[in-house]
Amino acid sequence: MSHQDKKYHRLDSKILILGFGSVGQAILPLLLRHLDMSPSQIIVLTQDAMGEAIAREHGLTFVREMVTRTNYLNVLNELMNPGDFLINLSTGISSHDLIKYCQQKFILYLDACTEPWLDAKPRQHSFHTRYDLRQGVLKLKEEHGPTAILTHGANPGLVSHFIRQALWNMAKDNDLSTPLPATQPEWASLAHTLGIKVIHVAERDTQVSKQFRVPGEFVNTWSAEGLIAEASQPAELSWGTHERHWPEDATHHTFTNDGAIYLKRTGASTRVRTWTPTHGPFYGFLITHAESLTIADFLTIKKDTDVIYRPTVHYAYYPCPDATLSLHEYEASNWPEEHRNRLIIQDVVDGTDELGVLLMGNKKGAYWFGSQLSIHEAKRLVPYNNATSLQVAAGVLAGVIWALKNPNRSIVEPEDLDFQAAIQIALPYLGKLAGYYTSWTPLENRSRLFPEKLDTSDPWQFLNIRVD
Repeated sequence: MSHQDKKYHRLDSKILILGFGSVGQAILPLLLRHLDMSPSQIIVLTQDAMGEAIAREHGLTFVREMVTRTNYLNVLNELMNPGDFLINLSTGISSHDLIKYCQQKFILYLDACTEPWLDAKPRQHSFHTRYDLRQGVLKLKEEHGPTAILTHGANPGLVSHFIRQALWNMAKDNDLSTPLPATQPEWASLAHTLGIKVIHVAERDTQVSKQFRVPGEFVNTWSAEGLIAEASQPAELSWGTHERHWPEDATHHTFTNDGAIYLKRTGASTRVRTWTPTHGPFYGFLITHAESLTIADFLTIKKDTDVIYRPTVHYAYYPCPDATLSLHEYEASNWPEEHRNRLIIQDVVDGTDELGVLLMGNKKGAYWFGSQLSIHEAKRLVPYNNATSLQVAAGVLAGVIWALKNPNRSIVEPEDLDFQAAIQIALPYLGKLAGYYTSWTPLENRSRLFPEKLDTSDPWQFLNIRVD
């Protein structure tokens, strides 16, 4: 039996999919393919009719109701029992409150992003950063409890497993005689030994629709509301120990002195230089993402309370062409509350989502490792998907399987999972999974038109990577 047909777990309880947009619809055929269960065991809870025909076609229970901070307990009590599984793929519903509920009721939980309530008002810039949302959820962690996996889609999620595979590949390429690391300190030591200074989650989405975008329309391959929310938050990253040039607009969070920082500007207005194998160098948006924090924490070396080593880590994202135009127009209009959204899935006719991790600083050059998935292969593999949604769904599937096999691990993050098992489960849905070295650095072809402020002694300084 191939991995694409393998049944990983028999399930007798129910799964509640909260939110049935692009990823909710994308994960459905994977759950039915890889779990030994009946469609009648799956409940879809969503606030609109999106995907209702698909849910009815497969024999799912479809519940249309808006979940709010005042009704969520009653809604969930009506639909869920101990031992069930809540897959949270919604926006604007508090991850913190859902996880707290699941921990109390012994319900398994997974999400792809840590969300606040839609009506939550930020007290200050840092209130709705990934850092603050993450810290709030981690405070719920007990020594024992039902498994709740935080932020396990593609990114955040699979990219944390790509990091470990990339480091292990580089260790072999550099002829290091080290055993496969098994603990956080061992992985951090390996990254330090390899000289890794900077890590980008470097993504380039080139998918195009047969329907032209019109002015005033926000188009995206995964979620318009999701991209707007992330792009309008402060640009957020983890600050490496090698950095020598503190940005004038940067600040630490008021409640910590660790490496998590943010810039006093949105992710949509902050671009960085990065690289992927198909497209070479490009400018990506420094969008806030949880993996910027979890990967850096995982690779930090401390001696007592002093940080000895930490790489700079952040997301560098070039959305699909229509989403990029939408984002520029939306920002130029000062983030209007009213806008028309269009999700492109079935009408995508060409393009690829190239998603991976770019590790910089090793003597052999920068190394990119990740997934190269075309729309044509995504459509061949699974219905209701484009390349982006299938990469996310593959990450969700890997997390669901791990949680079912490890139901008593309390609150965990992607770095806590078995990276090789997660990649193996996701692999049939990732297209080409490969690694590439490059001689590119952010100093390449610089100052050709005008003088620039650069640090030529170290190409991997954030000063050299940042565009604006």
